[in-house]
Amino acid sequence: MLKGVTQVFFDLDHTLWDFERNSALTFEKIFQETDIPVDITDFLEVYVPANRAFWKLYREGKITKDRLRYERLSTVFDTLGHPLPKTTIDTLSESYINHLSGYTHLFPNTVAILEYLKPRYGLHIITNGFGEIQERKLRNSHISTYFEQVINSELAGVKKPDPRIFRMALERTGIEPKQGVMIGDDLEADVLGARAVGLHALHFIPNGGRRHGICAVIGDLLEIKSFF
Repeated sequence: MLKGVTQVFFDLDHTLWDFERNSALTFEKIFQETDIPVDITDFLEVYVPANRAFWKLYREGKITKDRLRYERLSTVFDTLGHPLPKTTIDTLSESYINHLSGYTHLFPNTVAILEYLKPRYGLHIITNGFGEIQERKLRNSHISTYFEQVINSELAGVKKPDPRIFRMALERTGIEPKQGVMIGDDLEADVLGARAVGLHALHFIPNGGRRHGICAVIGDLLEIKSFF
């Protein structure tokens, strides 16, 4: 049980908003529109881990946003033996960003748990995603009204797990760390980042995962109920 908690902070991508599913649908759409000669299944098999790796570099400040958006695509097409001109990569990248937030699949029980928590706790988002895009995801998925504060890395000037983004969240909600819990899918960014500033944490691993002793692990969002 999480006693004394008054505020709940959620990660967005991979926690509430089903990033991999929505991303796959986006690529299917733009590949069809641009006649990209690559099988979507083969592409995603390489892209999904590559994208996570590039996001880790971005989170650590080792690459810029522009490099992230370009190289996560160019590297994959090179790996698949279908290198594309820079102009084509740039077009695909822009199209992907424009269409991604138009898909609105959420993880099972997202709305149910938000409905359960909203009357009892303040709900907020802490995300490393880009501000405008994350706001569109929330709005298009019809869950924006559940959240009081949406704190993104562009607003904070740093990315999770940097403690400053969590401290901004604490300042904006006016609480002590022990009064808040962070719920997210990434062990380093969400769990360890939150724990470093004294927040409680729940590690969301869809369909369950290995327990690690740092905090509780949940495989379904409805399991959150058992901690309050």
